[in-house]
Amino acid sequence: MSLIPATILTGFLGSGKTTLLKRVLGEAHGQKIAVIENEFGEENIDNDILVTETTEQIVQMSNGCICCTIREDLRTTLQELAAKKRKGELDFDRVVIETTGLADPGPVAQTFFMDDEIAESYLLDSILTLVDAKHAQTQLDERQEARRQVGFADQIFISKTDLASKEEVDALMHRIKHMNPRAPQKAVHFGDVALGDVLDLRGFNLNAKLEIDPDFLKDEHEGHAHGHDHAHGDHEHGHEGHDHAPGAECDHPHHHHHDDDVKSFVFRSTRPFDPAKLEDFLGAIVNIYGPRMLRYKGVLNMKGTERKVIFQGVHQLMGSDLGPQWAEGEERLSKMVFIGIELPKEIFLQGLEQCLI
Repeated sequence: MSLIPATILTGFLGSGKTTLLKRVLGEAHGQKIAVIENEFGEENIDNDILVTETTEQIVQMSNGCICCTIREDLRTTLQELAAKKRKGELDFDRVVIETTGLADPGPVAQTFFMDDEIAESYLLDSILTLVDAKHAQTQLDERQEARRQVGFADQIFISKTDLASKEEVDALMHRIKHMNPRAPQKAVHFGDVALGDVLDLRGFNLNAKLEIDPDFLKDEHEGHAHGHDHAHGDHEHGHEGHDHAPGAECDHPHHHHHDDDVKSFVFRSTRPFDPAKLEDFLGAIVNIYGPRMLRYKGVLNMKGTERKVIFQGVHQLMGSDLGPQWAEGEERLSKMVFIGIELPKEIFLQGLEQCLI
């Protein structure tokens, strides 16, 4: 049996998760989706869609979708669903897990890596975060859970943009970009999202192309943002923050009054890594800062292999994989992005520096 793709849907209270789910469930898309809900007193999807009052945890819907609420823990629910699928008792193609608005998606994502039984049945596809354009700035200011949800995301949907001005939406997108540069952002109308934007995003696929915007944070004056340039070895300068258009330095100076604790930074180098040193260093920082490390990803140039090494992690869990070969003439540039809460950027950058050959 091939692995069942799983999507984690997160977002703060009122951001539109339930609306989006109703649409995904109610649409005749020919896919059979199992939805797992964390029920913490938020509006439950079944009140509206499922007419049957039932004590059964798993409910089959008219278009072939399945809806279930978590009464024990997620692991048990996932195991039960996979077992029923194997026995032919339930027919579904994929799973969508809706987390409560106050949840940290980290432990949910970790379930897919830590548990062998779950890892043998499921493939974590991506974490989607919904952000409410009208209330997000306040929520991001006041609630760390909201900031963490942004930090974890592989894809961000901004809902309720019709209730906010264009300037407000731009400022919000700009702020989110600083927190998580690797998640594409899309403004969406309530519940009106193409399914191709929701499913099969491969955000957790280690071999997916790692995209980090080359102009990432271009308007944060490079001086203080990348003061470690000189330490990056001899021929590095071209990569740190100088690849953007001249004059693009400060297009949104007024956006910088938010000093969020969730931040991201990028390490780049054209010198290869020493695998043993890198493993020791990453092991040490994950040990110390793991709970504050939300997502981290990289494509690495490693001594001793002609292939790219692709690695990523969530909190204390990290994995790596051999990717494709470096193409002939391709610059062998290692790129790593770290997204986390109050991470000591200089310690990370200097430590990685010392792992280079």
